[in-house]
Amino acid sequence: MKRLDGKVSLITGGGTGIGAACARVFAQEGATVVITGRRKDALEQVAKEIETAKGRALAVAGSVTDEAHAQSAVAQAVRTFGTLNVLVNNAGAGAFGKLLHETDEATWNEMLAINLTGAYRMIKAAVPEMIKAGGGSIVNVSSIASLVGIPMTAAYSASKGGMDALTRCVAMDYAQQKIRCNSVCPGLVDTPMASGLINNPEALSQIMTAYPLGRHGTPEEVAKLILYLASDESAWVTGSIFPIDGGMTAH
Repeated sequence: MKRLDGKVSLITGGGTGIGAACARVFAQEGATVVITGRRKDALEQVAKEIETAKGRALAVAGSVTDEAHAQSAVAQAVRTFGTLNVLVNNAGAGAFGKLLHETDEATWNEMLAINLTGAYRMIKAAVPEMIKAGGGSIVNVSSIASLVGIPMTAAYSASKGGMDALTRCVAMDYAQQKIRCNSVCPGLVDTPMASGLINNPEALSQIMTAYPLGRHGTPEEVAKLILYLASDESAWVTGSIFPIDGGMTAH
């Protein structure tokens, strides 16, 4: 048996980066995959790749800032595939390079709306279906910015810190319903959000001095940790926060 045989998973931000890597890895491990995001073309390309490899996938375009989309994405997953077992809250946005007093309120509100309230909306929509299914796994994609102070990231870091707190509360609230909730906190990963830094050799070299393993991560490496937390192999794991960062937060 594959690790996610018979599981129906919903992955937000599934068209690129970590979300797309999760979709591919999950499908390889037997899951039916529903991916959401704002870029319809990217979603449909990932779904097509999965279907070409004999997997099952559904692309649902929309934003986690829209309550109706959150409810619709879950409803479409259940209507099409019969149930929902796994939710990966990967949709996210970044805001970097400004001190707190330079950060305008629109940016602050955007970080909370996408990174934190978006996860709340998706969990709120998914939990009733997971209860019907007899349990499930929720994995929130947070950041090392929730664990250590990183200069000029106040709005982003606050939203990810809130996500980790949300993770612990959801784990406690739904443990009796066999719904688990955990966070992964990636360091610098080669995704579109980080492309500006990764494609700047001088800046990247300076950042890498904080990483004992001396390199940035890949979306596939993060996806494999998320796969473990989504699978029944982690059945005794809930309310936990997992750094995956080349050792960056270990010192």
